[in-house]
Amino acid sequence: MTQIATKYEVIIGLEVHAQVLTESKMFCACSADYAGAAPNTHVCPICLGMPGVLPVINRAAVEKTILLALALNCEIPPDAKFDRKNYPYPDLMKGYQISQYDMPLSRNGWLTIELPDGTEKRIGITRVHLEEDTAMLRHETGPDGEPYSLVDVNRSGVPLMEIVSEPDMRSPEEARRYLEKLRQILRYTGVSKANMEEGNFRCDANISLRPVGSTGYGTKVEIKNMNSFRAVYEALEYEARRQAEILENGGTVVQETRGWVEAERRTVSQRSKEFAHDYRYFPEPDLPPIRPSPEWIAALRARVPELPDAKRVRFMRQYGLGAYEANLLTVSRARADYFEAAVAAAGPGSAKAVSNWMLGEMARLQNLQGREIEDVPIRPAQLARLVRLVEEGTLTSTLAKQVFERMWETGADPDRLVTELGLTPMGGDEELIAVVERVLAANPKPVADYRAGKTNAIQALIGAVMKETRGRANPERVRELLAARLAQP
Repeated sequence: MTQIATKYEVIIGLEVHAQVLTESKMFCACSADYAGAAPNTHVCPICLGMPGVLPVINRAAVEKTILLALALNCEIPPDAKFDRKNYPYPDLMKGYQISQYDMPLSRNGWLTIELPDGTEKRIGITRVHLEEDTAMLRHETGPDGEPYSLVDVNRSGVPLMEIVSEPDMRSPEEARRYLEKLRQILRYTGVSKANMEEGNFRCDANISLRPVGSTGYGTKVEIKNMNSFRAVYEALEYEARRQAEILENGGTVVQETRGWVEAERRTVSQRSKEFAHDYRYFPEPDLPPIRPSPEWIAALRARVPELPDAKRVRFMRQYGLGAYEANLLTVSRARADYFEAAVAAAGPGSAKAVSNWMLGEMARLQNLQGREIEDVPIRPAQLARLVRLVEEGTLTSTLAKQVFERMWETGADPDRLVTELGLTPMGGDEELIAVVERVLAANPKPVADYRAGKTNAIQALIGAVMKETRGRANPERVRELLAARLAQP
């Protein structure tokens, strides 16, 4: 990419489809929760595309689309409508898709991404519109070895948002960061699961090259079949190199749709690029226009939650966290909520300690077991209590880690585990002094080394005392008692 950048500028725009989280489909009462269901069990005459049936608009899908658009700083026009987008394809039950063309629900928005050098860049959002998803083709091989395809209609008619960006991205890395930020906002607002691996968050990329310094656009190519952020990045990297090589050899880039072949790490031609007029758009005659009132928009705006950028800034200001910690704690709304619930229980002065536990031991065990924050067995109040036990001096940091692991395994409260594991703190110096005397008598070499001027030898003695007390002693108090005793003849 470095060599390409010296001569060509990469222009990237993304079209993202995200299924809307609703109970029913876009234009019928069938359940939209089709994942894992047997084929063709979430269907009715409407989503099967039977003649004479009439669609009905899902209000919840419209509201969630507008809510996302508001979170993306979009304008909400006073009038919107649905259109028929005509194209022949086996998974399109009616032979057309109900979508939106020239009067979408929103337009002219933006989101901000952070670049690798720490600066920020605004990426324009052309529009967020609403449509219906298609059915799914299942490709099989028969007993005779011949391939065949089946149609599963469960997905047909599920509400689908399309978020179209401006061609403002200038590298595959910017495209990846845009997708990560968009997914984060989709999840924060609760309008979509936005899981690319599950197919409810899908991306098509448009990419072209132009000579550095030029203001016009080159011939764009659309890339499909990318099912992960890494695939999007690698497909754009490959396509930029392919187009640069064509231009360097005096050729012409052809406008087309190409598919990403994951196993081969390359794009392949699928078909010549369609233009809008090929779809023969016309207004959907069976659906009325949508006219969002100012009151309706205001009510939806009030439902937009605090978004990650604002939450990150607040965490730094309110809790005294660094940018790194605040960024990790606001990656998801659920993680941020967990943090704030734990801090509320432990007290605002414990925010840094709560952050350390969440980004340290908790993150380690989450990664080890593949758990999301919603699935961790330790409740925020339990973590807060553990933090307080350390701050009160009841537990050392070493013992607290033991208790934390047992909390993770059992879900038990920390106070109960402290008692069950015999980790109550040592009472007074009398018991500890006796342990110090035994350790000194049993370790003559480090004693001699320390008295000979090798002061680091005290670490071995501290370790021995901590081992005998099973970590119940305060390490600083152990050091004080050892130093005082070693200073005696």
